Amino acid sequence: MAQEAAESLGIGGNWDRMYVDGEWRETSDRRRLSVENPATREEIATVPEGRPEDVDEAFEAALAAQEGWAARPPQARAEVVQAAMHVMDEHGDELSEVLIAEGGSTHVKAHTELDVLAPGMMAEAAGFPTRSQGTHSDSVIPGKENEVRRVPKGVVGVITPWNVPFHLSMRAVAPAIALGNAVVLKPAPETPIGGGLALAKVFEEAGLPPGVLNVVPGGADPGDAVASHPDADVVSFTGSSEVGKLVARNAGENLSLPALELGGNNPHVVLEDADLDLAVDTAVFGSFFHQGQICISINRHLVHESLYDEYVDGLAERAAALEVGDPAEGADVGPIINEQQRDQMVQFVEESVDAGARVVAGGGHEDLFVEPTVLADVTNDMPTACNEHFGPIAPVIPFSDEEEALEIANDTEYGLTGSVVSEDLGRAKAVARRIDAGMVHVNDQPINDEPHVPFGGVKASGMGRYNGEAILRELTEERWISVQHEPREFPI
Repeated sequence: MAQEAAESLGIGGNWDRMYVDGEWRETSDRRRLSVENPATREEIATVPEGRPEDVDEAFEAALAAQEGWAARPPQARAEVVQAAMHVMDEHGDELSEVLIAEGGSTHVKAHTELDVLAPGMMAEAAGFPTRSQGTHSDSVIPGKENEVRRVPKGVVGVITPWNVPFHLSMRAVAPAIALGNAVVLKPAPETPIGGGLALAKVFEEAGLPPGVLNVVPGGADPGDAVASHPDADVVSFTGSSEVGKLVARNAGENLSLPALELGGNNPHVVLEDADLDLAVDTAVFGSFFHQGQICISINRHLVHESLYDEYVDGLAERAAALEVGDPAEGADVGPIINEQQRDQMVQFVEESVDAGARVVAGGGHEDLFVEPTVLADVTNDMPTACNEHFGPIAPVIPFSDEEEALEIANDTEYGLTGSVVSEDLGRAKAVARRIDAGMVHVNDQPINDEPHVPFGGVKASGMGRYNGEAILRELTEERWISVQHEPREFPI
């Protein structure tokens, strides 16, 4: 049994099915999505492309299962999440294989996702059933008692992206399940295994009852069906701001609560008193980890003019030393997920160079492998700076003083995250507070995610928060019950 489970959680498993109401449904009449390894272009699996009617069946199953699941004792729900953590740990090698082959993850990124991010969120979620408590309060009316109960929202629709698929699905799925909700999950078409079907198998082996988690792979059609479904009480979406607006509009038609984590244009601000080695160290990780394909990676490097040349040279030297290639063979920088993403970022670089930027390192690409690229002489209106380039690209912009740095940092529609480097912590914190973003990190880079700290952005970077008490509130609602213990007088 354990060997069968291990095989089923790896690339060699049978993934050509969707998971609805506890059943692995083989749908021969559905179109197939080809899942390709972006490093080798090899087809590693096919999965069925869900239709709106599949989404309807998934919501029907979720509705039928949710009330009974919510009625289970808190410790019973916590035990299932804890069991899922053990399943994930036991089959970490197989899951890592999926993330590397399906999404182009490096070994470091895959293990960060499976050993740190996802289990951290699951451990936090396992405590939610006993932390989701109500309150009692006195009333302004004599003889009345007020009770406020916190109950699950109901059914949560989850739509997730391809870049950190397992974790970004788990950070919504695990809390929702722990709190007594049922889930309909639609993973990205590029990563339907690591972002969806693998989670179904993990929770199935953990003993989750049928219908509590349902997974329908596919692209825009099932995604729209999840976002606009009348039985969705919450719609959780992680992805681009453009698509997020459509998701919010669809969810709003049914008064479903949208929980959106969207795009970013994150500044890395290096003040004149910064430790230059620290600034470059943080910049290399923040720009080139997972090929820059992370919404919280550094998008713009804002560097004081007194450090600018040294910073550019140091960053370029480090970028040129990174090994680019197949992550399965241990490369530092792997492939871009697909041609569309590659072509967009290459175009941004070319247009920025035409506008006066200078390539100091990288600048080339072969197939889906884009070299870590450092651009100097960049201004904030150049394409690599004013857009979320989502690639291994580091545009470096000089500034003359703190006010100019803040003006540049905030001159964007986005407000997800950012970072500030300075040896004066008081000054750095003061600058961080003035950056218009949901999260800012001092003497670090912006790729940070902790399971107990609110995660999310402002402006076009989203609405709502994930993690800790924030996601607990998003996935539950308060119900007020009052009890009049003795007769009261009424004015009429």
